[in-house]
Amino acid sequence: MTLDLPLLNACLNATSGCLLVLGLVFIKQGRREAHQGCMISAFATSCVFLVSYLYHKIFVVHGVNTPFPGPAGLKPWYLLMLFTHVVLAIAIVPLALITIVRGIKGRLELHRKIARITWPIWMYVSVTGVFIYLALYQIWSPAR
Repeated sequence: MTLDLPLLNACLNATSGCLLVLGLVFIKQGRREAHQGCMISAFATSCVFLVSYLYHKIFVVHGVNTPFPGPAGLKPWYLLMLFTHVVLAIAIVPLALITIVRGIKGRLELHRKIARITWPIWMYVSVTGVFIYLALYQIWSPAR
């Protein structure tokens, strides 16, 4: 049995998204420690995703992209989602690091300012990562 890395990566994205939502709920409730735990866990989950994704891209598929198997009319929309996902996934790395460091250091006003930018971008990246998996490997997969 081989490990299904695209499925694992989608699960990691979904987990990160759930942790982000929980973290937001906890901070709205004033539960700072629970918020911090969720956000650090979301970051760790995203880091595991990145390692798994890069391993899959480099050592399993050797840089070859999976072609979009869906209807031709949806391909431009898929490519737009994929493009924004990739660009924002790159941007979220420094944004998340800055946000987390500011929170840990107690620089809460600066933390709140950047978190208002970081959270929706990170959430978008997590959700679109799952959608990309579904589009490539589940909804229109020839193996279904």
